[in-house]
Amino acid sequence: MRYLVDCEILENYEVAPEQFRMVIRSPELAGEAKTGQFCMLAVSEGLYPFLRRPMCFERIHEDRISLLYKVEGEGTALMAKMRPGGTIAVQGPLGNGFPLDASFERHIIVAGGIGVATFPGLAEALVKECGVTPEVILAARTKHLVLCEDEFRALGCNVHIATDDGSAGEKAYAADMLARISPGPGTRVYACGPMIMMETTSAVATQAGADCLVSLEAQMACGDGACLGCVVESKRALEGEKMVRVCLDGPVFDTSIIDWEAHNTAYDVF
Repeated sequence: MRYLVDCEILENYEVAPEQFRMVIRSPELAGEAKTGQFCMLAVSEGLYPFLRRPMCFERIHEDRISLLYKVEGEGTALMAKMRPGGTIAVQGPLGNGFPLDASFERHIIVAGGIGVATFPGLAEALVKECGVTPEVILAARTKHLVLCEDEFRALGCNVHIATDDGSAGEKAYAADMLARISPGPGTRVYACGPMIMMETTSAVATQAGADCLVSLEAQMACGDGACLGCVVESKRALEGEKMVRVCLDGPVFDTSIIDWEAHNTAYDVF
């Protein structure tokens, strides 16, 4: 079931430079939401900015949901100024979440930058519902932008840090780190981050014979599949076109159906 509800803002604070966490109260959303799904937020009471902003669910609790976001434009800048005690209009839950399958021997989460936002809830669900603890690769440009390390370690995850400048963990890219820990045919990899990072991570996973799921994001107007503003190139035909809608068919996809070579548009990430 989907809802359009005004949610109370419980917390909204900076966790890293220009990176914020918002916690909202909504028993309805929390009761229906699944890890990997997202919502659309109305960040202004007026007409500007007009469109809602898509945000994935970071963690899902009994009566509340947390959202991790990066200030990149006018909409997220307005979000960062919202204070506890206020309300925000939320549409959701939307999209398809991560499938949980305990039959895989290893589960490896690969997060690039703010792409980590969709993964704390997944790690928690794998631990609680499948009885497996995922390994986690956190990749960022520099140490100040490594997010959620403490949250993953609290769940018992083995965390590998990769930074572009070598200021934390190893000086490496996400795909390099994945190759170093050697996924295999009994592994499921979950990736979210910049498109080039997901493409290279997917290539490493595929070459190793591992299963690989990616969480994509695109510019969205509706979140319901009607506007077709969030389509990405696919290897399968949908209604005669080799495209899939991130909002309705995703945002979680098996990497094998994404046409990475044809995909020449840069998208931000959840």
